[in-house]
Amino acid sequence: MAGSPLSALDVAFLCLESETSPMHMGAVVTFTPRGPVDPAALTALLAARAARLPKLRQRARAELFPPGSARWADDPDFVAADHIHHVTLSSLYEPDPLTAYASQWIAEPLDTSRPLWQLTLATGLPDGQFALLLKLHHALTDGAGAYAVAAGLLDGVKLPERIPAQPRPTAAPRSTLDTVKDALGTVWGQANETAGIASSLVRAARPPLSPVSAPQSAERRLGFVRLPLAELRRVRRAHGGTTNDVVLAVLAGALREWLVNRGHRADGRTLRALIPVSVRGRAAEQLGGNKLSGYLCDLPVGEEDPVERLRVVRRAMNRNKAAGPSRGAGALPLLAGRVPPLLHRLGTRTAGLAAPMLFDLVITTVPLPPARLSLDGARLAEVYPFVPLAPRHAVGIAVATYRDSVHIGLQANGAAVPDVGSLRDAVLKSTSRLLDTC
Repeated sequence: MAGSPLSALDVAFLCLESETSPMHMGAVVTFTPRGPVDPAALTALLAARAARLPKLRQRARAELFPPGSARWADDPDFVAADHIHHVTLSSLYEPDPLTAYASQWIAEPLDTSRPLWQLTLATGLPDGQFALLLKLHHALTDGAGAYAVAAGLLDGVKLPERIPAQPRPTAAPRSTLDTVKDALGTVWGQANETAGIASSLVRAARPPLSPVSAPQSAERRLGFVRLPLAELRRVRRAHGGTTNDVVLAVLAGALREWLVNRGHRADGRTLRALIPVSVRGRAAEQLGGNKLSGYLCDLPVGEEDPVERLRVVRRAMNRNKAAGPSRGAGALPLLAGRVPPLLHRLGTRTAGLAAPMLFDLVITTVPLPPARLSLDGARLAEVYPFVPLAPRHAVGIAVATYRDSVHIGLQANGAAVPDVGSLRDAVLKSTSRLLDTC
């Protein structure tokens, strides 16, 4: 059965797909069971739950009109179990087998001719824990929608029901001329907004000479960092801002330390982060697809004082929020959503190579509910999200707050960053330096 059409932005993510730049999001989620795990029973449970989720049964099907467009359609050969795998890990040859396996797993592209997801159950972890490794293609949904899709695999999670349309009060009849005027006004306003974003992109472009640029490579390295939420809130109470501002300041300090350790000059330098912003509504029909804009934030990696770094980040993010998500070069996703799909088919992959001219890395936040989550009775312990690496980027960072911890997923280009552990350690050190100022 045919489903909804892909938006132009969804098509853009499909067009960016390549062997060296797979465009799937990922998550590594660990669980603490109450007893021994039966992998066969657990994979069967996951398959049964996945089969009930409409988005996971659909694949992208090209359409003849409009040219370059695509539509979601049920896969007639869909079998949920074919997308679910089980591996048993061992620390015999790897001191951290989950990280080592996940680094290879995240590098493997999804088959775009099938439903765009994959799930791996990993057992054999210390203390009887197990992990789920989930891939969702960015064409399928954004970070905010990813939870809504994945939540259907967990115990007792109720997705938001469709909000019924409220009856509108009867309006006085309007003339055809008034209707045309309103339509033209809407088109004109969107055209002005689009022109403003495009103009900002031109002004924001700079030579692609970033110290965190990287050669094209299919190799990936993952890193997991867990920070106590109470410590970040302590910094926020002492110096102001939001918890997200504190996280960005921590990451700015970590990137400074990391650059210095790699032999780069940090003083006087900034690294520009693209920070995706959800413009998603609450209706259930909006759970799929991408509803994104973004902000650009120049991270003050050249600033040695951690408190001043936080102040600079706060000012930059306050300016972004005051301007709103539909203005500035960070609103690139909005612009991409207004480009005809055919143009994405013809030029998006080439245009994607210019990403370092606009930003140095992506830092995204994945929203999670505060309620305790579980799978087959096993308590969710940790959740590390991962954002796709833009072409020629060395690192991408995703952040998720769950219960009393902030989980940071680091994904690095393996050719440029053979050891992501130095960046992981730099995050911990940067956090400690900020705490010392409280």
